[in-house]
Amino acid sequence: MSHLTPELERRLMTAVERMPAFPKSVQTVLEMTRNINCLPKELVGVIEKDPVMTVKILRVINSAYYGLPNKITSVGQSVVYLGINTIKNLALSFAAVGILPRFNTSGFDIQRYLLHSLTVAAVARLLCDKYARAEADPTDCYIAGLLHDFGKVVFAQFMAGEFLQALAISADLDKPLYLAEQETIGADHAYVGALLAKKWQFAEPLVNCIRDHHAEAAEPSAMMDCLRMADILCRKHAFGDAGNPWHEDELAKMPQRFGIDIEVVIAALGDLQKIVEDAQSFAQIGTGK
Repeated sequence: MSHLTPELERRLMTAVERMPAFPKSVQTVLEMTRNINCLPKELVGVIEKDPVMTVKILRVINSAYYGLPNKITSVGQSVVYLGINTIKNLALSFAAVGILPRFNTSGFDIQRYLLHSLTVAAVARLLCDKYARAEADPTDCYIAGLLHDFGKVVFAQFMAGEFLQALAISADLDKPLYLAEQETIGADHAYVGALLAKKWQFAEPLVNCIRDHHAEAAEPSAMMDCLRMADILCRKHAFGDAGNPWHEDELAKMPQRFGIDIEVVIAALGDLQKIVEDAQSFAQIGTGK
């Protein structure tokens, strides 16, 4: 978005800089898991050095949702029961939840937003496993889904008046929210979300994926395809809500790798309701609600 005025660029950067840092421990875990020779105990050691993250993970593992027969008292034990990928995704999700504001004045429903983000993340990871494993990392697709709309959180917190107006325009005129944001703010949540991902020192392909997920002319990638398809699927079925009205004509924008029939994709993914229930349980436990 090269047409931004210097004043708007300054406001956006100020808003992004006011957002909390992404936990270094989680970034370290992500870097370590890219090494196939990394041992689970090394990852556990990093997580356990973050006492807040450790407490949150153990709280979820010992919740009624998992229903484990014995109480788990360490991250190492939890890996034995659930596997390192589950623990890694829990750590990622907790990091994102910990950054969400408790209140905002724009009327943006953070709890519904969280459910949308968690379901898009899980579906994007599953799509990568099924359709793009040779081209992308499922964890990268999970992160893309988890963070793709985080620019809306920045707007809701630090540009609440303009974002409230954009939400109203989107709802009243049945207009895509990113277009309403461009009208009222001068930039959309994808652009601001990319600035935030860059501040958090995520890799350039992920930053670009977040920035371009609404840009039809953007160069496609496996990660982008999985994110867009997950977003289409979750919005069509109202898995959470990120303030963006659904339009049936969006089905025509399905990435080519998935064919032309969304029902075929849904059948290939299995029980989507289980994904929704997982996300609902995590959202409730993770936010203490």
